[in-house]
Amino acid sequence: MNKFTNCSPPCNLISMSCGCNEAPPPLLIQGVAQFNRGEFFEQHETLETLWRTESRDVRYLYQGILQIGIAVYQVKRRNHHGAVYMLTRGTHHLRPFTPQCQSVDVKDLLVQAAHLLDAVRQLGPNGLSRFDWSRTPHVRLVNTGQRI
Repeated sequence: MNKFTNCSPPCNLISMSCGCNEAPPPLLIQGVAQFNRGEFFEQHETLETLWRTESRDVRYLYQGILQIGIAVYQVKRRNHHGAVYMLTRGTHHLRPFTPQCQSVDVKDLLVQAAHLLDAVRQLGPNGLSRFDWSRTPHVRLVNTGQRI
């Protein structure tokens, strides 16, 4: 069963009915700014508010971004299982929105998330203290005219 049922055609075709061709809502801009500042708990709260109020399938874009952020938060907490789990779930939610949706460069975020997942798996449960924080993902917004 495809969870992207509100879109016709499916979201992976970037349908306007999904909301991908719309400008990013203010809470998305705020959540992305928090994410990029490393405020991962705060970005979760902001994007969760947006996710819960959106009825269209674009809500899974918001959920995917917040889960990637929570994965980084789990790395900080040295919670290997939590980081792997959130990276896996977050990328699953984001894939249908490639290459971009609501000005979010989803393709780039997926590449960064894959690198993060590789690093976390390579470090293992006892090695997260050695994580290279320069590998922290950042969400890129394209074609908005805004600086985040």
